[in-house]
Amino acid sequence: MKWIVGLGNPGPQYAKTKHNVGFMALDELAAKNGIVFNQNKCKSVIGEGVIDGVKTVLIKPMTFMNLSGEAVRAYMDYYKVQLEDMIVVYDDLDTEMGKVRLRYQGSAGGHNGIKSIIQHTGTQTFNRVRMGISRPEPGFAIVDYVLSTFPKKDGDKLEMMIQDTCAALEFSMKHTFEQTMAKFNG
Repeated sequence: MKWIVGLGNPGPQYAKTKHNVGFMALDELAAKNGIVFNQNKCKSVIGEGVIDGVKTVLIKPMTFMNLSGEAVRAYMDYYKVQLEDMIVVYDDLDTEMGKVRLRYQGSAGGHNGIKSIIQHTGTQTFNRVRMGISRPEPGFAIVDYVLSTFPKKDGDKLEMMIQDTCAALEFSMKHTFEQTMAKFNG
């Protein structure tokens, strides 16, 4: 079984913001694979299904970004799942807009959702798909930037990034994360 955690903030006011690309990617992955988010448990909205023959659980924490680790820990404790079967999908300021980068360990890099997951799991070693949103122009507050929507000019890059993320996640079902990194980190 694989479990994929997309990071974002609940509520319609955040739905299209840069900080919610993790939710956007999971919504697209669910749509492509006939998975419905129909369960509310472990501080999350959850959808279960099969992707490429592998039982897969899609998880969108409803704790707000900065407390994402609470939902991850709740799911781990309740279902006794393994951390090595988890992939976290989230926005990354240090990755160029539209690019996808995969990692299996590292610091939070200033991302509060990742910081919370590290705190609640006790490790920096877990699979990650970082979706690039680039950094804001100098003088633009980070919090305002990540909670803003994508400009129209980035629409094609956003769509391609979501499709690339879904392709990487689907590929990871039948391949190791190292093989997936080799293929999708290009």
